Formats: sequence, C-alpha cells, structure tokens
Amino acid sequence: MASGKRAQMMEETRAKLIGAARKAFAEKGYAAASMDELTAEVGLTRGALYHNFGDKKGLLQAVIDQMDAEMLVRMQAAQQSAPSPWLAFEAEGVAYIEMSLEPEIQRIMLLDGPAVLGDPSQWPNQTACLRRTTATIETLIAAGTIRPMDAEAAARLVNGAALNAALWIAAADDPHAVLKKAVEAFRYLVSGLRRPVSVGAS
Repeated sequence: MASGKRAQMMEETRAKLIGAARKAFAEKGYAAASMDELTAEVGLTRGALYHNFGDKKGLLQAVIDQMDAEMLVRMQAAQQSAPSPWLAFEAEGVAYIEMSLEPEIQRIMLLDGPAVLGDPSQWPNQTACLRRTTATIETLIAAGTIRPMDAEAAARLVNGAALNAALWIAAADDPHAVLKKAVEAFRYLVSGLRRPVSVGAS
C-alpha cells in the first residue's frame, strides 16, 4: 500500500514539473527558463527535478514526449475522419505540418528541441512514428493503392518531408505563407507513391 502511494506521489511530482516546464519553455524559451523559478512555482526543489529527469535537458525531453503523444492523437483524429485509406494517409501528414503553426509546438518541438536535443529524426519517439507510417504504407501497397516498393524507405522519406516542412514553417518570417506552399508540395510528393489508375477502370 505504501509503495503504491509513493509511486502515485512520484507520478504527481513528475506531472507538476512537466506542466511547469512546458509553460516556462513555451513562454520564455528553453535557454531563458529558470529551473529555480520553475520548481518554486510548483512548490518543489531542484533536487526533485534532478531525481526525476536527470537535468534540464531530460525535462525538455519529457515535455516533448508529452506533446508528441498529444500530436499523435490529433493526427489519428485527422486520419479517422478522412473518407478513404489514401486520403487518411495524406491527412495525417498534412495535420502534422499544420500543427507547426501553433506557437507552443513551434518554440518547444521545432526550434528549441532540435537546438538542444539534436536531429529530431533521431529522437526516440520517431521510431514509433516510423513503424506506424511503415505499417500504413504496407497496408496501402497490399490494397494496390501504392506502387510496390520498400515500405520503410517510403515511410522514412514521407516522414522526413513532413518534419522538414514543419521545421521550415516554424523558422519562417511568414509561417502561414510557407504552410500553404509546404502542404501543396507535400501532397504532390506523396501522390507520386500512388499506383496509376488504369484508363477505363471503374
């Protein structure tokens, strides 16, 4: 019983720190966010931060993991509302690109994240994302929607295109103008995967 209570308290501490860090990173940026102010705001010490996350960089990774999970739910919703499997595949990538307009995602995921944690394509959560995209492409190949090809290779290129579009938008002087161009180009790129429809086919 005591161990269960302790685990619950640890989870609450982690949630408090992640919530405070997410707010601070979004408002001030990673570099300017003070760990002393952040921990004091939720009534905790720097020791609690180091115990749970190792350091400030570990805390940023935890914030990004939380945001990434939320983005995945939104991408799945875009996929599920599409009228066909192909449009669902396309909608998921477009939804990811469109989220790069949001200030919190721009600052934490697309600007500070790569600067502090390195190449986003190497982040742990990208492995799960790659597996998901690969499985979707395999399904579309089996259905005859996409030309026969190596599904992982296609998934890496599609995910890379969406990620680079998002990074471009986040760093742009006019993100909305860049979004329009990026989404149009992304749609053209992924359409190249499709198997041509035979003339006269019903």
